[in-house]
Amino acid sequence: MASDQENSQDANAPDDTSEKEITRGITIMKSIIRDRDKAVTYNVNWNADNQLIGSNAAKLASYIGTLVRMHIPITATRWSNKELGSAKDKIWTEILRSFNIEDTTIRKKYILQLAGKRHRGWRTFLTNKYLKDKEIFFVEYDPEYPMKYAIFITEEEWVAFVAQRRDENFKKVSATNRERASNPTYAYKKGRLGYARLEEKILDETKSDATSLPPHVLWKEARVGKDGTVRDDVQHIYDECETLSQSISTVEDQENRSVLSRALNVPEYPGRVRGKGHGCTPTSLYKNLRRRNPSNQEVMETLQALQAQVLQLQKDNERYRCMEKCSSQLKETSEKASINCQNKFSEGISSCQLYLSSPTYRLVGKGKVHNTSGDLLHHRPLPDGHLKVSVDVVLEKDALLPIPDIVSETTFLRDAIGSFVAWPLDLIFIDDEVFAQGSQQLSQKIGSRQKNKRDLPVTSLPKKGAFVPRYQISLETLVDSSDMATAGAIRLLDMEEDIFGYSCTETIGKEDLEHIFRHQELGVGVIHTYIRFLYDNFMRGNDQLSNRFRFVSSSLVNKALICREPDSCREYLVKRFMASSTNNLYLWPYNSGCHWLLLAIDPLKEVVYFLNSIDGEWTNYPDMKQLIVLNICFYFVRSIKVFRSQRQARVPRTKSSNITWIKVQCPLQRNGIDCGYFVMRFMREIINMNQIEIPITYFDEYKCAHYTRLQLEQIKEELCQYFIEKRLII
Repeated sequence: MASDQENSQDANAPDDTSEKEITRGITIMKSIIRDRDKAVTYNVNWNADNQLIGSNAAKLASYIGTLVRMHIPITATRWSNKELGSAKDKIWTEILRSFNIEDTTIRKKYILQLAGKRHRGWRTFLTNKYLKDKEIFFVEYDPEYPMKYAIFITEEEWVAFVAQRRDENFKKVSATNRERASNPTYAYKKGRLGYARLEEKILDETKSDATSLPPHVLWKEARVGKDGTVRDDVQHIYDECETLSQSISTVEDQENRSVLSRALNVPEYPGRVRGKGHGCTPTSLYKNLRRRNPSNQEVMETLQALQAQVLQLQKDNERYRCMEKCSSQLKETSEKASINCQNKFSEGISSCQLYLSSPTYRLVGKGKVHNTSGDLLHHRPLPDGHLKVSVDVVLEKDALLPIPDIVSETTFLRDAIGSFVAWPLDLIFIDDEVFAQGSQQLSQKIGSRQKNKRDLPVTSLPKKGAFVPRYQISLETLVDSSDMATAGAIRLLDMEEDIFGYSCTETIGKEDLEHIFRHQELGVGVIHTYIRFLYDNFMRGNDQLSNRFRFVSSSLVNKALICREPDSCREYLVKRFMASSTNNLYLWPYNSGCHWLLLAIDPLKEVVYFLNSIDGEWTNYPDMKQLIVLNICFYFVRSIKVFRSQRQARVPRTKSSNITWIKVQCPLQRNGIDCGYFVMRFMREIINMNQIEIPITYFDEYKCAHYTRLQLEQIKEELCQYFIEKRLII
């Protein structure tokens, strides 16, 4: 009985499992998928070094591994490959759906770097599991396709992956890395915990108020085993770090090698901090960039900046000399300083510009100078060398008054608008009557054709040789004294919907203004700003002009976009033309990539006026001929056909593609840079004539072979005056 009982017990005993491999299923994080479908998201935390911590950190790390296996092929050898961009974006999007993470560049970079680590680990796991034996040597036979991971790996990918791993170069690298990692001097003993979560654990256990621990402290704790003992060599490194940290400043630590790298006598690798773990960089740890030797480009930029400062100092010095000379002349001609009626100004009230000389010579406001004998300021005599000024416009909001007003306790110029102040007479300049009255004269003459005139209505400028570009000088002074003097500074100009058919913002940079000051080739920002000037000064409030003339945006229809996105360009043109209820003339500045020209389009009559300031023989300019004939003409004909169909216009079959192109005999330029200025003046004269039909020989009032430099300077003066009046620089 006993033996039978023993036999029965042996029969019911479980099989011996000591030799069986303990297996686990595929990690696909089903719980996260289920919670995502229920709109449940997980919160994650970040430490002071922008590393992932908290209760959900491990869950997120595992989920990243799952997403990597799903979206990144195992044949991808370089994580930085641009072809993986769409797959990386999918991983980031999926993570944002399940975890509450800020959609910022620094967070995305951290997560995708962690995904890269998971991808390398995944490839290493497959290699060790299926391509190597128990001694970690590559097997000679062909490994079987791992059916367990069929949802992640196709058979074609597996064959390619095996071929990659059997490459002799890879085997050499693998053997080198295996030997290096086989016997570490100071073994890491915290498994998957990681430095960031180890730091979090230590701070929680010690209930410390600190937000971060030094790298050498974490490095030591990461090498403490389960029994809590610290090896002597590890303790020795820690003690040496403590000694070094007392003698090396943080800046020295950052610029050269950390105290931990010094104690270990190993190099410091860029982009990482030894003893802090994934995601911590020298920039995030020390809160500023590493200092390094400047590159040649940086040296040249610094040299150019210094040269610009020297030139500015030379300009300021010249201005100060002129001011001193002017002041000395005034003192010589004025024997009675107590009489405030100065010979420099006409007696009475005059419009003026107000300047300051410190810290730089610059225009700060506009107003009126009251030059009368015995005039008082707030019942007190004016200081010697000063005049009474009423402030109308402030161009520099933080400008200080030359003499603070004691009565009203006013210090800033902006607080003196509408009141009287004392201003140094050598910093007051009377406005030229041409500029003060130009806009008023122009508005009175709009709409009426004036015979016997050969120039613009506002061009009663001084004779050639006496012309002074006052607004250009004033604007350049404003730019030099503002943040626009620095590279990369911009200003934004709102463009209303009525101008181009859609609301937009035009960007004006320092280089755009420099092009005006130096009379260089113009960009689209300057052309569009002048269009805004024409709209504000001619068409706003004038129904006749605003209903007759309209503009086409050079930003939405140009050579590059016609070649790259013809459908969007055509759609914009058709939509723009559909706004025509009566005969309109659309002014379209067109840039061929190296040259500005003007197209004036009457879409209802299907007439295109072509104004090109380069010699009209297209055969002399084969590139221009190809551009106009093949690009603009073909493209515009197709746009007009769509426009016809949308407005249901009946056109004779013989005229279905016979759009009338009229080459206008307009003034021609004599150099290679004036085309933009010519286009602006063409638009100005067309609107000023107030008629849709442009004569083939151009308007008699403006007919000439070439524009003079003075005529182009008038356009630049209008632009600069507009910049100042719109306060775009301040």
